Amino acid sequence: MNTIVGTYECKVDAKGRLLLPAPLKKQLASSLQDGFVLKRSVFQPCLELYPMAEWNVLMNKVNKLNRFVKKNNDFIRRFTAGVKVVEIDALGRLLVPKDLVVFASISKDIVLSSAVNIVEIWDKDLYEKSIDDATIDFADLAEDVMGNVNEDDNGLS
Repeated sequence: MNTIVGTYECKVDAKGRLLLPAPLKKQLASSLQDGFVLKRSVFQPCLELYPMAEWNVLMNKVNKLNRFVKKNNDFIRRFTAGVKVVEIDALGRLLVPKDLVVFASISKDIVLSSAVNIVEIWDKDLYEKSIDDATIDFADLAEDVMGNVNEDDNGLS
């Protein structure tokens, strides 16, 4: 899967359908026939749209957890809570199930935001608030996360 790029504003209709913007649909074209997985985000009040190939890679990692360790079993249950297999129809629409609409407080205006290999689906107001809240701490976060990354990927100078 290639990296997904872009942030797009669009609307959800009364039935919970959103029309994927053409540039995003084009980027996801190779995944359209395999379908997608839609789930609650672990850290934010948004949804995550995984192309099936990306979901399978993630599930391979999760399946390595020992289910006889209670913490692992609890994690798997919570991580997969509300997970839905979804498809994009011939018109480029994605139906967001009602329970996930409620979880993400999605109203009419939404933002589709690329997150490397997945797409986050946000209520527009919540997305703007999360970006505004994060602006203050972003410089420190960027230094903490990326400050030791070098071109050779080992973090050494």
